[in-house]
Amino acid sequence: MSVFSPAVSPSSFAALTERALTRLRNASDDARAALAEPALAQRVARVAAVSDFAIDTLVRQPALLIALAADDGAAPLPPPLLDAEGRADWPTRLRRYRAAGSTRLIWRDALGLDSVEATLRGSTELAEVCLRLAHDALEDEFERRYGAVRTADGERVRLVVFGLGKLGGGELNFSSDVDLVYAYEHDGGTQFDGRDPARALDAETYFAKLGQQLARLLDELTAEGFSHRVDLRLRPYGNAGRVAWSFAAMEQYFQREGRDWERYAWQKARPVAGDLDAGERFVEALRPFVYRRYLDFGALDGLRAMKAAISAEVARKELADDIKRGPGGIREIEFLVQALQLIRGGREAELRGRRLLPALEALVAQRQIGEDAGAALADDYRFLRRLENRLQMLRDAQTHALPTGEPERERIAQGLDYADWDALRAELERRRERITAEFDALLAPRRRRAAPDALTAYWRALPDAGDAQTLADAGFDGAGDADAALRDFARSPGVRGLSDAARARLDRVLPALLQAAAASTQPMLALKRLLALLHNVLRRSAYLALLDEQPAALSRLVEVVSRSALLAERLASHPLLLDELLDARVAGPLPDREELLAACAGTDGDADLDVEDALQAINETRQALSFRIAMALRDGRQSAEDSARQLAWLADAVVVRVLAMAQAEVAAAHGRVPGARFAVLGYGSLGGEELGFGSDLDLVFLYQAPDVEGGAASDGARPLDAPRWFARLAQKIVALLGAVTAAGRLFDVDVRLRPDGAKGLLVSSLASFAEYQDERAWTWEHQALVRARFVAGDAGLHGDFDAVRARTLTRARDGDKLRGDVAAMRARMRAELDRSDAAFFDLKQGEGGLVDLEFLLQYLVLRDAARAPGLLTPRDTPGLIAAARAAGGLSPEQADGLLQAHAVLLAAGLECTLDRRPRRVAETDAIAVARRAIGAAMAAHGLRAAP
Repeated sequence: MSVFSPAVSPSSFAALTERALTRLRNASDDARAALAEPALAQRVARVAAVSDFAIDTLVRQPALLIALAADDGAAPLPPPLLDAEGRADWPTRLRRYRAAGSTRLIWRDALGLDSVEATLRGSTELAEVCLRLAHDALEDEFERRYGAVRTADGERVRLVVFGLGKLGGGELNFSSDVDLVYAYEHDGGTQFDGRDPARALDAETYFAKLGQQLARLLDELTAEGFSHRVDLRLRPYGNAGRVAWSFAAMEQYFQREGRDWERYAWQKARPVAGDLDAGERFVEALRPFVYRRYLDFGALDGLRAMKAAISAEVARKELADDIKRGPGGIREIEFLVQALQLIRGGREAELRGRRLLPALEALVAQRQIGEDAGAALADDYRFLRRLENRLQMLRDAQTHALPTGEPERERIAQGLDYADWDALRAELERRRERITAEFDALLAPRRRRAAPDALTAYWRALPDAGDAQTLADAGFDGAGDADAALRDFARSPGVRGLSDAARARLDRVLPALLQAAAASTQPMLALKRLLALLHNVLRRSAYLALLDEQPAALSRLVEVVSRSALLAERLASHPLLLDELLDARVAGPLPDREELLAACAGTDGDADLDVEDALQAINETRQALSFRIAMALRDGRQSAEDSARQLAWLADAVVVRVLAMAQAEVAAAHGRVPGARFAVLGYGSLGGEELGFGSDLDLVFLYQAPDVEGGAASDGARPLDAPRWFARLAQKIVALLGAVTAAGRLFDVDVRLRPDGAKGLLVSSLASFAEYQDERAWTWEHQALVRARFVAGDAGLHGDFDAVRARTLTRARDGDKLRGDVAAMRARMRAELDRSDAAFFDLKQGEGGLVDLEFLLQYLVLRDAARAPGLLTPRDTPGLIAAARAAGGLSPEQADGLLQAHAVLLAAGLECTLDRRPRRVAETDAIAVARRAIGAAMAAHGLRAAP
């Protein structure tokens, strides 16, 4: 059976393959004998259709044919030896090795044995082997001739060879050049190696010479061709810059003069030869240049400039048929993915990958690209890269242009299993159109929005001209006040000090904000809050870029600030949260408990962060997740109960992370207490998983130390006995949670619910805690224990605490005394804390409010837990209501009424919090019904306080 389709002129291919087979038979007796096997001859024919270069290589290296015939190139070829004695043969050995390795890749690709990814990876690995062999051989030669470069302290310094572009990304095409940058970690010279000072070389000269010889060894054309074309133009200042740079000089360059295209280039940078560890350190140090800390839509301006330059080049050189640079080509996919990585990679570490396809998968997972679009782009990318490889495999040419000759077209189409060139071309055009549409959509948002000309003209005339009537016409009721506020803003130093580029962005953004604010339910309120935000972001061009590039974020911003004072305040204080306005996850499902724990735990990814930076990272994560929860509540996408529960889970996750930090700090100073255990307990709203926005945390700390002679102590250089060690740990937790960073503080902490309150020890041993609960605790403290739960720490101590809690809650009690204690404490609290009056009802402390419901449920647990242990498990209000109903403490009608009452009051309370209002509201019909349900249940159990 022929390997060629009958539709593709079999006679011409037959002649082509017969010539190839004849050449190979004449190459060696072993080759002739091997090709007598029809199956091998058929495989060679397939390879011959794909690549003249491969046949040329097999003719020159007939032993390679025997090796490939044995296992179809499954195993990489052994690298050559570049020994000092064979110095003159280094170029030949490298070139023959590269040709053989490339032919192996063609063989496996032509026979369908490798995926596109495997071929790209194989090309990359082949280049890396050649680079490392050449570098290491030259380095050894240089050190014999000149000595090693050393610092003043005698530390050896080595060259770092960075691979950029597709080499750095591990996706090198078949006949690509390699983009290299040479650098070294420290200055120094060879005089520190005991050599003749007159022949000493400084580090820059030494490594420049070494780098130039490396490029020549790989790139120079000989009778055997070349190993790899080397491009050094991506170094600072390009061809005009020095050949080798110190890390310090490069960092300074990027800080002062780094351009947008260099961010794209260094996004994929990777050390590929020389001192790899030092190279990784530099790449990590350069990360803030590549990936900005804040959401970076400014990257799109750089992309537009690069795209415009490439488009001009394509038009000038007639490169429409270039599948790399032309419309819908490889570069558009690369730019699209890289731009989205640059925009969000500063905050999302998982988006910083160097390889395109995994980066595309990460963008889909982060919902920055739709699943269907992501799958299509990945498929298109594989298609284009395979076609690119086949164009280059034909004659080992660095080309991206579609062939013009009919024979070459037919060979490419046949090799890719298309019936003819027209079929391949139609498929290519379909994919290119799809890629262009996706790429243009990325750059298009700004062009889809335009503010009314009148508002634009009004703003640009400020502060000295402009007519307030324009604002009135737009919809501002208090046009005079709005005009005054805008004139003050225009006169502010922040606006006057803007760069031309930033001012141009503001001139596009502010009229659009005015238009959106005028259309909101409260235009003046929205304007005041927006101006407060703008004051804080003027110096951060990334935020202006976000609002300029993304009309969805701009309109969502106006909507949010006009409806929530809390979110407006948080956006103004922490502009990083603007990211959440665009994050697709904001509109999706909210994270569950495990995902929240993982999100906070993930902030410890950088072990080099100091405490303040680590706290800031945790707080940024907390702020973003809290904002996401608030948006879901505000938009009506989830209930108040779900939101309060998620806020409590988020607090749990923060405490878990902070506990780990505190333990590390105390252990660093004092060691650890062997065999000891520690637990953080949550009381109140945290324990009941009903936390609000901005709530403090009621925490209690427990420990248990082993019983050893002389008392347990820590094992550090400055040991502490167990009570002091755990007191220090608890103090550290409270301090870390309350520490003020650039992202604010994590939580205020209240520790007054510990045994003996403010007069008691900050941390209690389990034994003393149990003894206190048994002998000295008041009834109200046992009430508080109903909602208490383990939050963080040792799992074994978790179980021990639960046992103490269960024993305490199930103890025998005098019913009348219990009822009297609970009613009296509730009356006292209401007298001190209830802020209800004739016009407003205190949702928390008012009669028939949330605290009444809490007291009722706590009373039922203390009364009935001894006979109904199911009451011990839940800590949250809905769970306690369900357990009380199951235990017979509440009738089904009472339970249903209380569940509804809780939902209504909690929702009203969170709504007040979102709008920065006290939790006092005018009584609605729903609130009146809720109050009656709670009041009736309290009265039914004898807990209604006397007037």
